[in-house]
Amino acid sequence: MKGVIIFILIVQVIHFLGTWKLYKKAGKQPWEAAIPIYNAVVLLQILRRPWWWIFFLFIPVVQLLMFPVIWVETVRSYGYDKTKDTILAIVTLGFYILYINYFSANSYAGSRDLKPKSKAEETLGSIVFAVIAATIVHTYFMQPFTIPTSSLEKSLYIGDFLFVSKFHYGARTPGTAVSFPMVHDTIPLVKTKSYTNTPQLPMFRLPGFQEVKRNDIVVFNWPTDTVPYFGYSGKKKYVKPIDKKSNYVKRAVGVSGDSLEIINGKVYINSNPLKLPERADLQYSYKVEGDNFNPNTIMNRYEITDGFIPINNGQYFAKAISESNIDRFKKLPNVKSVTKQIYSKNDTPLTKAIFPNTARRNWNRDNFGPIYIPEAGKTVKIDNNSIDFYKRIIEVYEGSEMGISNKITFNGTQVLLNGELLKEYTFKQNYYWMMGDNRHNSEDSRFWGYVPENHVLGKPVFIWLSLDYNKSFPDMIRWDRMFTTVSGEGELVSYLPYFLIVLVVIFGINFFRKKKKS
Repeated sequence: MKGVIIFILIVQVIHFLGTWKLYKKAGKQPWEAAIPIYNAVVLLQILRRPWWWIFFLFIPVVQLLMFPVIWVETVRSYGYDKTKDTILAIVTLGFYILYINYFSANSYAGSRDLKPKSKAEETLGSIVFAVIAATIVHTYFMQPFTIPTSSLEKSLYIGDFLFVSKFHYGARTPGTAVSFPMVHDTIPLVKTKSYTNTPQLPMFRLPGFQEVKRNDIVVFNWPTDTVPYFGYSGKKKYVKPIDKKSNYVKRAVGVSGDSLEIINGKVYINSNPLKLPERADLQYSYKVEGDNFNPNTIMNRYEITDGFIPINNGQYFAKAISESNIDRFKKLPNVKSVTKQIYSKNDTPLTKAIFPNTARRNWNRDNFGPIYIPEAGKTVKIDNNSIDFYKRIIEVYEGSEMGISNKITFNGTQVLLNGELLKEYTFKQNYYWMMGDNRHNSEDSRFWGYVPENHVLGKPVFIWLSLDYNKSFPDMIRWDRMFTTVSGEGELVSYLPYFLIVLVVIFGINFFRKKKKS
């Protein structure tokens, strides 16, 4: 926060030093260039631009697009309207205005024509404001998202293109102030970092109209992400701001305040079996024995998501078969036996791969917990055993990521926070437990723990396109999944015909309006 304030003060000082004479030439008082926010209102009056542009100047990321617009508008307001002036205003990051302020004899051109002087200028202006509008929608209302993994099959498929609502849970204001617009952590093709780590702005969530509910499918920032971009397999690691961590999509099987346990692959919440929505279809891995069957044919017929791995002659490891298909699969004449691959409580003991990653518990993917999911305002006892679950919360999620220097240390069996004995801790935000329906092929909370509320990005609401990358065009398009809702009960219903009807009506109205006008 301190760094943000310093940055804003520096910008304000530069603005005053670089424009006070220009304010005076426009009939304003020089001191008006020194007052934050008010100086922006006055500047827009000088530029003869709408007052509501001021909102664009204070929206993170959008403001980076508006600054060049303001620089160009400013130099043009004092007679510098040639192409070279536009280029100089942009490439000097606005410092060309300082030269005009101190060394130009030009007067204020308040009566200048605001209409674009060429088709190219008009096109460029349209593109800039189209990008600004799209960035606002992308950041605060609706964001496109692609499903990259099979962790939520059969609710969401690899190749599903979604619209993710930001307003259901409340949109977050960006924390990263300087970022390439309309991309996440990486600039496409060149695979270059798309943002700077500093300065960071305080993040807060705008009001939403619902909270994350149990079984909601949620898009969130992967809490322990350190990879440069999603899918990266090298050793290079980044310390990433919250809003630039990789986007994940999972099901919130547990919400704040819940007690969660996994017994033989089944999730229990507050000692009761988790009841999943009708469209959810859990998948597990199986050992399959059979004679003379073609794995590829079976994969297509029974929607076995991740394929077969040969073990021995006549034995295969099926990485994921859905519960809705397993009974039909077992009845195949060339299948002898099908065994679900469930780890017992004694399998893979003391593993650091399973949260809380301390190798002090014999938990695994199928037998895990019980574990408490923290709730804002609730207090838990802290000791040498329980600190395993909450150490990262205290040090990172409610520590460094909030600008607080928290450090957990130990004195024998005593737990210390910043050198002081810690016997209890009160949580500052809610947490969630996210898991994939593809239980044996999902990197989720079982491996890296809780998802903080400030990492929640949005709620998938609509599938507008779905592609099967194993097929060629046009068969690769899953027509029955296009324009379907993500949540809901019963079979998917495609609204594609209604969408096409609306498009035809819109184009028809525009056609007749243009014909009538001509």
